[in-house]
Amino acid sequence: MKKITVIIVLSAFLFGCAGATHQEGKAKTGVLIGSAGGAILGQVIGKNTESTLIGAGIGAALGGLAGHQIGSYMDRQEQALRNAVTASESVNIQRNQDILTATFKSDIFFDFDSSILKSGAYSEIARVSNVLNQYPKTTIRVEGHTDSTGSESYNLTLSEKRAEAVKNALVQRGVDPLRIQAIGFGESQPVSSSDAINRRVNIVIIPIAQG
Repeated sequence: MKKITVIIVLSAFLFGCAGATHQEGKAKTGVLIGSAGGAILGQVIGKNTESTLIGAGIGAALGGLAGHQIGSYMDRQEQALRNAVTASESVNIQRNQDILTATFKSDIFFDFDSSILKSGAYSEIARVSNVLNQYPKTTIRVEGHTDSTGSESYNLTLSEKRAEAVKNALVQRGVDPLRIQAIGFGESQPVSSSDAINRRVNIVIIPIAQG
């Protein structure tokens, strides 16, 4: 029943956006992304209602943005992030609605079959951390991904350890641990036929809305 209720509420919200002006629609979308960000984070990680509520609580505890502020806030954060990594060829920045994703090649962060950060990883993480600290009204999901070499269970564990390693490095550079969740996807979300491309770490930045 709880899942059905959530679906109904979100559906009603989205249909409501359909009749709004373009600017109103963007603001409402921003509110939905921000308000749901923490809850979605909890559901992705825990896959249960308790984790969803914990995730929502994280968003509430950190404070948030008014709906009309989200777009411009994420615009500024996106530009700052791109400026910070402009000289790096190891990261790709993408934006979907108001969610930013920085994708790092795994071999920049880790040796093959290792979850220990390489020395070169710390400069990359430091640049990202500086931006995250300047824009605290977001939650952060660190995702580990592997190729399909080895068993599925082994790859899942390896991806989880890698995500945790990156999370810990962010925390060491001043990013509030309340903002960060680490999750491993193992080999379950390939994006290419290339093993090297599938081995990656994503830092997903999600705005928090008021309310």
